[in-house]
Amino acid sequence: MPLQLRFFANFREAVGTKTISREYDVETVGEVLVALEAEFEGLAGEILDGGDVRPQVNVLLNGRDVEHESGTDTPIEPDDTLSIFPPVAGGTRGDAR
Repeated sequence: MPLQLRFFANFREAVGTKTISREYDVETVGEVLVALEAEFEGLAGEILDGGDVRPQVNVLLNGRDVEHESGTDTPIEPDDTLSIFPPVAGGTRGDAR
């Protein structure tokens, strides 16, 4: 099934571009994430932990966080868009005088 995949911050660097199109023979978000970790060395072990999305990583399917759906078991449909955001560290807070 054809999918659009969008990557942000250091995940974009690992893939080499912001958006890619892929054809996968999969049924769930988790299967897509496993395929991505296998395809891109820089993503290996960075998205999944024990079959679940790692803490602080956000995965959106058509703009909705999969954690509010069925997590990695969330079903996907042809032409869906999966967006993957790595953990983001906060900056320092300025002096609030």
